[in-house]
This record gives sequence, C-alpha cells and structure tokens, in this order.
Amino acid sequence: MTKAVFCIAQNLEQTEIIVNNLKTAGFSINDISVLFPDKSTTKDFAHEKHTKAPEGAAIGGTVGLGTGAVLGLLAGIGALAIPGVGPLIAAGPIMGALSGAAVGAATGGLAGALIGLGIPEYEAKRYEGKIKGGSALISVHTDSSEERDKVKEIFKNAHAEDISSTGEASV
Repeated sequence: MTKAVFCIAQNLEQTEIIVNNLKTAGFSINDISVLFPDKSTTKDFAHEKHTKAPEGAAIGGTVGLGTGAVLGLLAGIGALAIPGVGPLIAAGPIMGALSGAAVGAATGGLAGALIGLGIPEYEAKRYEGKIKGGSALISVHTDSSEERDKVKEIFKNAHAEDISSTGEASV
C-alpha cells in the first residue's frame, strides 16, 4: 500500500535542503510534493499556467534562483488558491490532488483538502495553520516501510517539524 510521509519545513531554504536530500537518496521527483504560501503577487502566475517552465521561472524569480530551480524540477508545479488560505504554490502529486480538491473545499479550506488526501483531521488543521504562517508542507509517497523510515530520517536530520505518515485515501 502506498503511504505518504509528511513534514513541515519552516522556510524555503529548509525546503530546498530537504528536497535535495530526498533526490540524493534516490526518491523520484514524481513522488515528492511541496506546498507553500505564494508570498508574491498572484499576477506573476496569472498569465502562463500551461507548462511547468514558465511557473518554474516565475517561482525562481520570486523565491530565489536556487529554490526555484529545485522546485522547478518537481512534477506539476503551479499556483492555486484555496478559500480562507489564499494563494499557494504546489509541486508534485499534491498539486493535482489539491487542484481537484480545492474546487470542493470552499467550506473546508486547506484542512478539508488535506483531509481528502488522507491526512488525519488533527494533523491537517495543524498543517493548515503552519502553511498560513509561511511554512511549507513536504510529502513523499512511498511503497515500503524502509522507504518511509528513510524519508523520516531525512526529515529529522533537516530539523523538520510535525513529521507523520499516513495511508493515502483510495478513490
């Protein structure tokens, strides 16, 4: 059964370190997700949302070349807005899941969307508060307990917060 391991990174520099460490450890960019608040103006993303390259370039200009380059390598990067939270930047499998979930999450906000991804409600509410406060949510999809342990170790070594693991919701 595929599970996801989640953590909170306090800032984009820490997010970049964690994503680099995950890639170095052999995790696929298709299994790594990052979600963080879009502190830039949303007009930066309003015109080109059809390919990853323009958003990667826009994010690079917004949050610094290094971080933009790392996050630009992840699959499905883009901007989205969730009511009650505001503009977010998401990359990886979480982007597609939240894009679909966000449409139905008008009353539940980000926590409702995260619960829909299989995150327990108490964790989802805590993650929503941290993301609103400027932190990033990182998740890695894994198939084995050995991989989950490896991800948790990477998160711990980078001093990430709120590390947890959950089975993913099946449709």
